[in-house]
Amino acid sequence: MKACEKLVSENSEYFIYSPSKLAQELFLYPTRCGRFSYLPGYHLVRQAFDSFLLIYVQSGMLELEYEGERHRASEGQFVLLDCYKRHGYGTSCGAVCLWCHFDGISAKRYYEAAVSNLGVIFSLPDPNPAVSRLLGIIKTFSENHPVREPLLSKYLTDIFTEFLLFSPKGFCGTQGSITEEAIAYIGEHFREKLMVETLADRAGMSLYQFIRLFKKESGFTPHDYLISVRIAAAKYLLKNSRLTVKEICYESGFSCESVFCNAFRRRVGASPGQYREGQGEPSRK
Repeated sequence: MKACEKLVSENSEYFIYSPSKLAQELFLYPTRCGRFSYLPGYHLVRQAFDSFLLIYVQSGMLELEYEGERHRASEGQFVLLDCYKRHGYGTSCGAVCLWCHFDGISAKRYYEAAVSNLGVIFSLPDPNPAVSRLLGIIKTFSENHPVREPLLSKYLTDIFTEFLLFSPKGFCGTQGSITEEAIAYIGEHFREKLMVETLADRAGMSLYQFIRLFKKESGFTPHDYLISVRIAAAKYLLKNSRLTVKEICYESGFSCESVFCNAFRRRVGASPGQYREGQGEPSRK
């Protein structure tokens, strides 16, 4: 469809899509998408709109108003907005943008994870994989390809995978976050006498800062995550080995059998022996 908004070039196009019930229950899905050439002076303010919005600035610059702050997005940058909140954007110099309104059962969590990591405006070292997926969504409609909802969902998921793989908060000069490095270290050393202080020292942070950041990024405190890993190891050994409960206790990194049994019962709802016999397991429907 040809754009008919004021100060949007006549060669701009947009497309509207209504997802199936299955897509609404299962996938990420686009609701509107297009490529707009905004003329100088364009400005839009909305109190709310029923979707999230991804924009890629191909050229020019966008000015944004979002959550009480003003931002600028220039050529080669991405923008992510929660349009359920008040938002506005425009341009004083003109801009060409690819854009996609999207939603879905996990859209809010993807949005929050990406924005928490990157902010509402960001650049990637290599934007091409994400941009090619965004173009793939737009071309599905502009070139009248069959609409395959799983594929459209994959395109959106691929875009967010690119966003989430890149972290500007690198750890020791790498792209992995502090939490990712800590999780990898825990996975390798959970059988040892591992202290949260050791993890904080490795990250070069105070204990308080490390615990706060780890919980923000993972949803667990470092101690809770360590116990979860140890419990997962114990559950595997209980079902797949002939080791005694006491042997499994130490093999999983617990300091003594009573601590192990108490922690296991709290997490699983059954003792290690009961779990081995099939109690405390979730039913499958």
